Amino acid sequence: MRILDIGGPWFEDFHQGLEFDAPAVTLTEGMAAQYQALFGDRLRLPLDHHASRAIVGAAMPLAHPLLAINVAIGQSTWASQRVKANLFYRGLVLQRPVLLGDTLHTRTRVVGLRQNAAKAGRAATGIVALEMATTNQRGETVLHFWRCPMIPCRDPAADTGHADDLDAIGRATDEAALQAAVPRGWSLGPAGRWLGRCAADLRPGDVFRIESRDTVTSAPELVRTSLNMAMAHTDARFSYLGERLVYGGHTIFMSFAQVTRALPNLLTLLAWESCDHTAPVVESDRLRTEFTVTDIRPAPRDAGGALLRLHVTCFAARGPIVPGSPEPESLVLDWKFWAWSP
Repeated sequence: MRILDIGGPWFEDFHQGLEFDAPAVTLTEGMAAQYQALFGDRLRLPLDHHASRAIVGAAMPLAHPLLAINVAIGQSTWASQRVKANLFYRGLVLQRPVLLGDTLHTRTRVVGLRQNAAKAGRAATGIVALEMATTNQRGETVLHFWRCPMIPCRDPAADTGHADDLDAIGRATDEAALQAAVPRGWSLGPAGRWLGRCAADLRPGDVFRIESRDTVTSAPELVRTSLNMAMAHTDARFSYLGERLVYGGHTIFMSFAQVTRALPNLLTLLAWESCDHTAPVVESDRLRTEFTVTDIRPAPRDAGGALLRLHVTCFAARGPIVPGSPEPESLVLDWKFWAWSP
């Protein structure tokens, strides 16, 4: 009889070129409904199937871009089951729209390894640079990006010698990639009937502060839906906090939903320029968002509308509420992304 213990890889288990995949996932109306129940997002096209068909010109409605990104990240998490932190995302561009009914498949490759400097009283850890490529059922590339989880060593005193230059891993989102990501062939005419802010109402430097917080709930459900295997998100034993660590994507998606309260007419999200999780989030934290419009550029002439660069900061309040007293809060997310607006 064999006894096989199933757990995630330690830092010593990785090597350059190691590849893995995950089951492909078809985005369904049920998944879209669950996403909506979790975040209350007001992005119009995933909500309004008639408007989606009229504007996108496809028989199936547009899937929320962050639902697609969430599934792609979850499919890459075999490597990061023991994750302590995720340090960066680079080059994350939604290269084509994703529709409900599309099936996403992600293949992940190890492209860099660097052990962290030893510190007295702290077990050894290392950083694993991962390159992800996500395709749809037609073999078309949907996403291609890099991320970088920190993974503990099996041996607390390990010295692996890995010292790759992670600054050389991946590439930033450049102008050419951003322009190419803007969908062509959409008919923006119906968007002209929408009330609320559009690109013409905005100026670089505008700052928006969303007053109402949202409480983090059902965090493990999102993790399981996306096939996310990070242990700290479902088992408090693997979290340095002594309670489950909320998946960073949960914070991102909740913050974006708050952005859509201020900008109700965004067409879609196109690319992440940078995304830093600056502090942990746990279940029942109360999140609020501020953002600045830092750049507005015309979209390609054959697409229409404008490209908005938004710098988002999200803050978490934790613990009991004292009526009449300001809530102490901490910065948990610093995120810069590009979106498309009519």
